Amino acid sequence: MKKIEKRAIMCLLLGFVLILGVGVFTYRYIAHGDDWASYEGNRDVYSRGDLSKGSLYDVNGQVLMKNTSDGMVFNDSADIRKALMHVTGDKDNNISTGANRAFTDELIGYNLINGVYSLNNAGKDVTMTLDANVCATAYRALKGRKGTVGVYNYETGEIICMVSSPTYDPQSPPTISANDKSGVYINRFTSSTFPPGSIFKLVTAAAAIETQDDAYTYKVTCHGTEDYGHGDKVTDMSVHGTVDLKKALEVSCNIYFGKLAEKIGAGTMEKYTEKAGLTESLDINGIKTAKGTFEFPDSGVSLAWSGIGQNKDMINPCTMMVYMGAIANNGTATLPTLIRPTSFVDKQMAKVPKFGKKTKSMIESSTASSLKEMMANNVENHYGGNSSFPGLNLCAKSGTAEVGGSKKPNAWFAGFLDDPENPYAFIVLVENGGSGSKVSGSVANEVLQDIVNK
Repeated sequence: MKKIEKRAIMCLLLGFVLILGVGVFTYRYIAHGDDWASYEGNRDVYSRGDLSKGSLYDVNGQVLMKNTSDGMVFNDSADIRKALMHVTGDKDNNISTGANRAFTDELIGYNLINGVYSLNNAGKDVTMTLDANVCATAYRALKGRKGTVGVYNYETGEIICMVSSPTYDPQSPPTISANDKSGVYINRFTSSTFPPGSIFKLVTAAAAIETQDDAYTYKVTCHGTEDYGHGDKVTDMSVHGTVDLKKALEVSCNIYFGKLAEKIGAGTMEKYTEKAGLTESLDINGIKTAKGTFEFPDSGVSLAWSGIGQNKDMINPCTMMVYMGAIANNGTATLPTLIRPTSFVDKQMAKVPKFGKKTKSMIESSTASSLKEMMANNVENHYGGNSSFPGLNLCAKSGTAEVGGSKKPNAWFAGFLDDPENPYAFIVLVENGGSGSKVSGSVANEVLQDIVNK
C-alpha cells in the first residue's frame, strides 16, 4: 500500500513538473519565439549566412526598402530615402532602429501561429503605418536642422510620420568620423531625451487641476523674475503681471509655474510625471524608446525650475507625443505602432494584447477637457490662430528649452488636432532652434497641412 502511495505521489510530482515545464515553454515561446526564429543557427530562414527577408512598404504601397540578392534597394526619391533612413536603415546596417535590425521577425515572416511564414527563401513583405510623402514633407520642413518630427493617430495608435535629423542617403552611406558628435546614427524620436522646457508645463497644470482645490483661481503676480535667495532666481521672458492658470499657460509664465510646482509639492509632481508616462520606455513593435529622467527636490528654486521643464528634466519626444494623444483622447492614450497588419493571421494577432494593454489612462477625462480648452486658447490668442495654422482645429503648447552654454534654446511644439476626421497628435523638436511657436510651430503646420489636405 505504501509503495502505491509513494508511486502516486511521484506521479503527481512528475505531472506537476511537466505542467510547469509546459507553462514555462509556452511563456518563453510567446515572449521569445521571434528571437528563436531569427537565430543564426536556424537554417530554415538563413541562406549563406544572411536572413531571408521581405520588403518594406509605406501605408500607401510605396516601396521603402527591398532586400534583394544584391543587397538593400531603396525608394527612388532621395527625400523619402533621407526622411526614412532611421526606419529603413542603411546598406552598412548602422542604424539600430533600421528595419533589418528592428523588424527581423516580421521580415522573415514569423508569427505565433505559423512560426516562420516562408521557407522558400523569400521572407515576408511588411507594410508600415508611415506615410512616406508626409515624412518627406517633415524632412524638408526641418531644412537640415537637428531635430525630430512625429505624428500619430491618437485613436488607432498608427504612427504616420517619424523623421529624425541629421540624416543621410542610405543608398550611399557616408564615411563618418569616430569623433563626429552630430548623432546622425541616432533616431531622435525614439532613442534620445532632451530638456522639455515649457511643454512640460502641461504636466504641472494637470497635477494642479487634479490635486489643488483652487487650481483655476490660484494667481501669481509675475515681475519677470523671482528671487529665491543666495543668488538663485527664476527668470521669465516678459513681465506678465497677475495671471491665473489659463493665462499663465497661454503666455508660458515661468514665475507662475515655478510657484505652482512648489505649491503642488515634489512628491505629487513626481507622481504625475510618472502617470504621464514620461519616465517609461514604450515598446513600438520591438523598438524601445528612451526613458525620461526627472529630479524633484523638496523645495526651492530647483523644484520651481523642474515644474517649468528645466533643471534636470529630460523627456523622450515619442512619449511626449503619446501624452498629447492622451489629452486629445479624453485622458486615455493609445500606444503607438509602426507596423500595419495585412494578413488574416496578423489582423487576428493584432487584436490580442501581448503582455500589456493597448491603452493607458494618464489623466482624468475632465482634466483632459480643461487642458484641451486651454491649449486651443494658446493657439487662438498667442500662436497666431487661423492665420498661422489655417484650417486646423489645433490645440498646442510651445516650448523654448534652455540647453546651457552659448547655445540657442531647443524649440518645441506639441499638441493635436481636435478633429474627428483627423485625430492626430504630434511633436516637433528643432535643436537650438530658438522660439518654439515660430520655428517648430511652422514645421508642424507644414506637416499637418500635408496630412489634412491630402
